[in-house]
Amino acid sequence: MSPIVGVEPSRMASCLRPRIVPACYKCWVSERDPTSASTLRERREAVVREHMESENHHDFDTTIATFAHPRYEIVATGDIYDGETEVRGYFAETRTAFPDQRNELIALHHADDAVIVEFDLLGTHLGPLRSLPATGRAFRSRMTAFFLFEDDRICCERVYFDQTSVLRQLGVAHDPSSLAGRVSTLLSHPLTIGRALAMGLLGRNVVPR
Repeated sequence: MSPIVGVEPSRMASCLRPRIVPACYKCWVSERDPTSASTLRERREAVVREHMESENHHDFDTTIATFAHPRYEIVATGDIYDGETEVRGYFAETRTAFPDQRNELIALHHADDAVIVEFDLLGTHLGPLRSLPATGRAFRSRMTAFFLFEDDRICCERVYFDQTSVLRQLGVAHDPSSLAGRVSTLLSHPLTIGRALAMGLLGRNVVPR
């Protein structure tokens, strides 16, 4: 069974399949050509920079060309876009909602089969996003993306971020510790909050023996 829900193993890029770890990792590393490894690392970093810069300019032909197989996994929402058609649909949907969406690179980190990027994502909500109409508000969110590689081409971009933070900035969610957040939580979950309050009151009335 595929470790990625809803995706057949035959459709998965090789870098997403379970890897066989060498019995002696240090020996395996020492046998590799360090010059070749360094060159591969530089090529991968250049590809990631080109990928992110082309996204900023909405040059999605160039973005697609950085992939061995186009694939995005948006962990916060559970959305997976696999293949060029789905990825281009993702670009169209998000840029309709946020026409000025862009990223600001903060740091790059290298792993054996990936480049890990810390960045801020920014945008202004000027168009519909699924069932959410435009709010006209801007957001900035710190994110992390894992660019998984097949040789020197990306086979998956896996993105992690705090979705609630973005929704708060768009005005459609509230800090649960604020008055608006407490009211919203009470209206959304009256039974759960009622039980919690009742248990709290009962607990206070218990006299220790």
